[in-house]
Amino acid sequence: MAAKPVLYYITDRRAFPGTETRRRLHLLLKIAEAARAGVNYIQLREKDMQARELELLARDAVKAIHDNSTSTKLLINSRTDFALVSGADGVHLRSHDLSPGDVRRIVRACKSTEGETNRAASPFLIAVSCHNAEDVSVAANNGADFVVFAPVFEKKDSPTACPAGLTSLAHTCRASIPVLALGGITLRNARACLDAGAAGIAAIRLFQENEIGGLVRQLRAL
Repeated sequence: MAAKPVLYYITDRRAFPGTETRRRLHLLLKIAEAARAGVNYIQLREKDMQARELELLARDAVKAIHDNSTSTKLLINSRTDFALVSGADGVHLRSHDLSPGDVRRIVRACKSTEGETNRAASPFLIAVSCHNAEDVSVAANNGADFVVFAPVFEKKDSPTACPAGLTSLAHTCRASIPVLALGGITLRNARACLDAGAAGIAAIRLFQENEIGGLVRQLRAL
């Protein structure tokens, strides 16, 4: 178990009350809060947004993070193009998206047109959603940086999804790639995920429904 578990906040502006404008503002404030608290990664996962609105939100999220942290990384759900144009740090791929290898080829082709000044830029990060040990192995072999394994426990918003459980999590964590646990993660069961071998935890509600500074301190003390 890592001394400091990796923390991965997945966004969902629809969980906030009010109009779309207020939800968007609330989300950006939460992103800034997470960055200040030292959350390692934030995934912008606003799947229902139109392309232009998502691009603008991604740019604002990048700024919110840069204004509040030098270490928090932003990944865009599924859209490598928006990750590149917004200045995000990487992309989170769904299980049926392009492979990490294909994404890296796209990124290299884009970077090659940017000239000498960008050669020292940080590597483009790729995370992949996985649901079994085979998915994890494929992601590792295709060059992903880390994977998010789900659902470990029952998810309130997906009651029909079959939880994998801690035994399956422990099995996937034997792979040669960091595995983050997702799905029904709480302060009560997070330690069990880490004891099973997870490098960290990923969550939506756990971060959005709590004061993140205090939450991070509790998670890092597990």
